[in-house]
Amino acid sequence: MAEAWLGLGPTFSNSLPLPLPSSSSSPPSMASVPSPRHRRCYSNPDPPPPPPQPALLVFSGGTAFNGVVEDLKTFTTRVAHVLPVSDDGGSTAEIVRVLGGPAVGDIRSRCLRLSDQSTAEALAVRNLLGHRLPLDPLKAKSEWYSIVEGDHTLWKGVSKPYRETIRSFLVYFQSQILRRAEESFCFSNGSIGNFFFAGARIFFRSLDAAIFLFSRVSDIPPESLVLPVISTNDRLTLGCELWDGTIIRGQNEISHPTRGTTELINKDSFSTPALPSKIKRVFYMSSEGKNLLHEVFPSPNATVLEQLSNVDCIVYAMGSLFTSICPSLVLLGIGEIISSRSCLKVLMLNGTPDRETNGFSASCFVTAITDALNRTYGDPCNRLKNPPSQYINTILVPRNSSVPVDVDRLNAQGIFDVIVVDSLRDSKVGIIYDPKSLIRALADLIDRYMKSRVKELIDAR
Repeated sequence: MAEAWLGLGPTFSNSLPLPLPSSSSSPPSMASVPSPRHRRCYSNPDPPPPPPQPALLVFSGGTAFNGVVEDLKTFTTRVAHVLPVSDDGGSTAEIVRVLGGPAVGDIRSRCLRLSDQSTAEALAVRNLLGHRLPLDPLKAKSEWYSIVEGDHTLWKGVSKPYRETIRSFLVYFQSQILRRAEESFCFSNGSIGNFFFAGARIFFRSLDAAIFLFSRVSDIPPESLVLPVISTNDRLTLGCELWDGTIIRGQNEISHPTRGTTELINKDSFSTPALPSKIKRVFYMSSEGKNLLHEVFPSPNATVLEQLSNVDCIVYAMGSLFTSICPSLVLLGIGEIISSRSCLKVLMLNGTPDRETNGFSASCFVTAITDALNRTYGDPCNRLKNPPSQYINTILVPRNSSVPVDVDRLNAQGIFDVIVVDSLRDSKVGIIYDPKSLIRALADLIDRYMKSRVKELIDAR
């Protein structure tokens, strides 16, 4: 259950059933039946169409929000999932190192979470594309050859049309690896879904086309969109500037540093070493040429801007604040559109601090998001000066959160709606949201908002 610190209001149902004519009513006598010229129809009226599902846009990364995607689908499937393409860890890093292009790991992860699970074949496809190879390089390479040659047991239950489609792009991915044999690709812990995605992207020379193919193969609901915040076929590198002036290059180095590309990323928030100073801002860096510390300014995906202009609710999901959320917010046009909207703008606060937000309170999260959208510490010519309340008007907080909720400071920022949601304790990351409670709280919040908008329209007449 969700409770309000400053007044959530009652829970509303989405619709009310219409009364139907009683089935026990006796038919009219022949004497009362009108003549053909005046005959009436006594058939039951068609029920009205159900109200449209609310439309959401969610800024998130590829891990934390995945845990609530299944429950979100029970509330609405009209969701635009906006994800960064700057992840340079795990098997994604190896693909980018050898083949170039944007990172697709977060996008692949979300597509799999949204994929159909209603049939045995759908589950077989999901298991295949969600499979990871062994950590041992020799065992990983051997298993990869078994999969790409079509001999592996993972193909069991996958029909011929799906089998031929998926395998053709895996074969194409393998051919691209062989063309760059001098790079010596390492298959250790490799994701089959990432390999399929990379093969499709290179074949079509389009990230959007690869997402479309992956969405159709995994049978994602057509009204659910998985959108890269930057639609590009080029490699992107995320950088950050700390308050002590230090520049860190690479998303993985900022959030979960490792000693090499084959080392598993440890996302345990309790074991990652602290940064030497707090993060001031994140930005995109050049991946080509000699000046790799040069800042670049990619354009946002036009579909993201279009969706932002039309959705009923904008969500900043829980997750790595500076490497999962802010990379989507610092782009030109994002802050401009969000600040102009009068819709719900919800921050899902983390339950436990991580390497990026150690020592943060709730108002610090709000400040970081505001600075990213205003581009406060970027090019002076591109800065905005909007207050926090134009970007966030509601905060959801997991119960027993380790992140202090400084209500007075939030009020000073113009944010008065703070809602506590039931939580769970995860042994690796600490306090997390109870998925069903989170989606129920979001549904109640949106329902309350939609009803208030209707009332405003009626009162304005």
